[in-house]
Amino acid sequence: MSKRESYEAKTEALLQPIAEKNGVEIYDVEYVKEGSDYYLRAYIDKPEGVNIIDCENVSRALSDALDKEDFIPDAYILEVSSPGLGRTLKKDKHLAKSIGEEVEIKLFKAIDKCKEFSGVLESFDADTIVIKEGENLRTFERSAIALIRLALDF
Repeated sequence: MSKRESYEAKTEALLQPIAEKNGVEIYDVEYVKEGSDYYLRAYIDKPEGVNIIDCENVSRALSDALDKEDFIPDAYILEVSSPGLGRTLKKDKHLAKSIGEEVEIKLFKAIDKCKEFSGVLESFDADTIVIKEGENLRTFERSAIALIRLALDF
């Protein structure tokens, strides 16, 4: 397990009881470096959507728990927020909740000179993602997908 994965897993374990106490679910946790700064981001959600008070309450409790455990030696910025409307679908649980929803897929390498596709998420398994484009089904290898997220429809 990499340092990043370890930090994310430990943070998620600390966050679980905090999320339950605050009536939210953990959508994702990520530890990333952007420029010269490290960010520890916790994305929370609930059916009616999270608000600023939810984020503030979870952030304060998580910050205290992280300070107590002190397992990340680097200086980092803690952010707690909603995953947003165009949320990235990283995990199987995200994909399962999004069956029947419009998604956008970006590939590492072009297929038929195209790297971006959109359609309704039909199904997925450990190796593939299937979307419906109009009347056609298109299957993508998960290893070929750089990003999959909910489509924003304005």
